[in-house]
Amino acid sequence: MAIDSVSPEPTQETEERTALLDVERGPDSYGAAGTPHYLPSNSHQKRDILLKRIKYYIPSTAWIPSYSPSLFGGDFLAGITVASMLIPQSVSYATSLAKLSPVTGLFSASIPGIAYALLGTSKQLNVAPEAALSLLLGQAVSEIRHDYPDPHDGQADLVGLSVATMITLQVGLISFLLGFFRLGFIDVVLSRALLRGFISAVAVVIMIEQFIPMLGLTALLHSADPETTYDKAIFLIKNAFTHSHVPTTLISFSALFTLVALRSIKNRFKNTWWIYRVPEVLVVVIVSTVLCEQLRWDKLGVNILGAVDVQNSSSFIEFPFRRSNFRFLRRTTSTAVVIAVVGFLDSIVAAKQNAARFGYSISPNRELVALGAANLAGSFIPGTLPAFGSITSIGLVVYSLLAEAPHEILYYWNMGAWVDLTIMGLTFFLSIIWNIEVGVVVGLVVSLLLVVHRSSKTRMTILGRIPGTDRWKPLKENPEAEESVAGALIVRIRENLDFANTAQIKERLRRLELYGIHKSHPSEEPRRGQTSVLVFHLADVDSCDASAAQIFYELLEEYKNRGVGLFITHLRPTVEKTFIKAHIFDLLGSGAFRDNVADAMAIVEGSAYARMRESNYLGSR
Repeated sequence: MAIDSVSPEPTQETEERTALLDVERGPDSYGAAGTPHYLPSNSHQKRDILLKRIKYYIPSTAWIPSYSPSLFGGDFLAGITVASMLIPQSVSYATSLAKLSPVTGLFSASIPGIAYALLGTSKQLNVAPEAALSLLLGQAVSEIRHDYPDPHDGQADLVGLSVATMITLQVGLISFLLGFFRLGFIDVVLSRALLRGFISAVAVVIMIEQFIPMLGLTALLHSADPETTYDKAIFLIKNAFTHSHVPTTLISFSALFTLVALRSIKNRFKNTWWIYRVPEVLVVVIVSTVLCEQLRWDKLGVNILGAVDVQNSSSFIEFPFRRSNFRFLRRTTSTAVVIAVVGFLDSIVAAKQNAARFGYSISPNRELVALGAANLAGSFIPGTLPAFGSITSIGLVVYSLLAEAPHEILYYWNMGAWVDLTIMGLTFFLSIIWNIEVGVVVGLVVSLLLVVHRSSKTRMTILGRIPGTDRWKPLKENPEAEESVAGALIVRIRENLDFANTAQIKERLRRLELYGIHKSHPSEEPRRGQTSVLVFHLADVDSCDASAAQIFYELLEEYKNRGVGLFITHLRPTVEKTFIKAHIFDLLGSGAFRDNVADAMAIVEGSAYARMRESNYLGSR
């Protein structure tokens, strides 16, 4: 117990390694000093392993038994603060963005969060509906509702609930399966430019979507029925000053300015804890509710929420795998995929920020499983919105999302990062002109294509000898280095070989043979003579998969048939085993494998000297 009390909190990697060792160790395990551990019986050992597994995969089973009553006060205050922000925010997302009833926002703010608390590895992540994802769902709901002529028909409301349920169900399954198959690394694949374009587009779309009800133009919007965000922007410009409802406009913008002012005051008085902890959203909700009752805003024509019927459909809990839901499967799958990916990226960013701040580690794969389980649980309540790590508030979302965009654009411009600017602009404009789903999908495809394109280029360089030494350095980085033997090309491969980057190795080598380290167009005349000897420096190659070994074999066979001398140096043991299995040793012979470049070049130089003497001797005769 004394050791455990002072040991640091284990990281994810340590926990996983310990879990694996628990399986591998048996009753005959030995300690560091060589003395046997007298382990308990197999039943006790299996039980201990099972408990470790349960605590690892269900973190709540570790912290709930050790929860201290002294923590309740702070947690209760935090709960009130989060609820005061989350309830009006989720209701607003459900009605304004997702085009559903307010009660769906209430359930979405509670059910998934409870499920995540039991399985999630982040201790502070707020799992609830998110603005961008609610907007994506709302676009899908609106598109499908276009098939129903009367928007106020009860059938249209049921369609909205079914579409939302189907999307949330698929989001949960996709997220769960991504985590189950350990695909949590996807957060490093997508470019920051794509995310910035997406975030900026979301900010503009939300601004347009919010300005319409804030100006009292909702009824007119239903009659005009614009489809895209661009159409809604045109609608807003045409009607904002001519058909807006004055009381609604005054109330809406007064509430917004109050939120901004209260947040500014809180930031100024950070050291005064009772001011800093006052939730500005709760203040605005309470004050506006009292004023609405006293001043009878509904008599002025202001649309108010009123009483909310908790009964969202025919029953409180419904099995989501129903025929009435599955009829929308094909039309919602693409939206569900985008929501799952974007939601996970937003969640993992927030979770990593919390983990770094409070000093613990998180597991992306277990996060995916927890988020997937949370959304699966939510799908049993009809109409529940997808829930992920929510880090934005709708009242100030436009400002917060757009605040960093000018800095990012200026940075990319100064860096000459035209590809990043293109991805950012493409994602943004397609999201505005078409819809967010199209913008994100196109951005995702372009980003993934760029990743594949860059990974397919094997990093190689030509080495030259430093005069007066046996050291060989890249010609690009060392101007004093020189190629000492005509026709001998020394190539250093600077990364592991796999099926992706080896496919183009033949073309890359051909360009090095013809043009060396200089960038030249294929139409130009070659700058180098015919290669007679090729030396591969493989010190940086730690691994080589089967496909890469097969391609490398075919490449070496082609060079050998051309009569080119081949040497391989600095071969690592793991790669050597692969080359032996791929019969590369049989192809080249053991003499082609040398410890270093100097050994190979000594043979090459000796052969060149012998050929020169033979040529001179024959010429003299």
